Amino acid sequence: MTAGPPTDAEIIAASRRRPEGFAAVFDRYYAEIHRYVDRRLGADAADDIAAETFLIAFRGRAAFDPAHASARPWLYGIATRLVSRHRRTELRRYRALARLRSAEAVEGHEDRVLSAVAAADGPLSAALAGLAHGDRDVLLLVALGDLGYAEVAEALDIAYGTVCSRLSRARRKIKAVLPDAHLGDTRG
Repeated sequence: MTAGPPTDAEIIAASRRRPEGFAAVFDRYYAEIHRYVDRRLGADAADDIAAETFLIAFRGRAAFDPAHASARPWLYGIATRLVSRHRRTELRRYRALARLRSAEAVEGHEDRVLSAVAAADGPLSAALAGLAHGDRDVLLLVALGDLGYAEVAEALDIAYGTVCSRLSRARRKIKAVLPDAHLGDTRG
């Protein structure tokens, strides 16, 4: 029987001796992290923030907890903190999209990601802009990052119960604006 591929924790531990080995973590997760940031902030910011996520991870790899086999929540946590630095841009985008009245006015990544928002006449963007930043981060990590509750808790360094309450509050607020919205599963 052959062993499976090395875990992220094993790769990161080995990269302390051979830094070039960290490229395997980059190869595994760059596209996923880039997509998440692209959906949060757009293509213009995605390249820079995704790259900065991995630079921070590389520099901080000695602090990675090897008890966690996967680096995925750790990387999403770094990316989310970087996104929060760009929060004003994100809020302006949601507020602007909330004012849009037609899908034709949407350009760039909005064509792919937010055309449904324009079709809904902007209420989703308005609701997202109105969420507390912690609630929005949890909702978007679940919806865009496809993270489970435990992964979100790890990514944001918050309690599992806090994830549940923030997600519940965010979903309730979105449902108040868009009662027919499907807001993802309720998995833990």
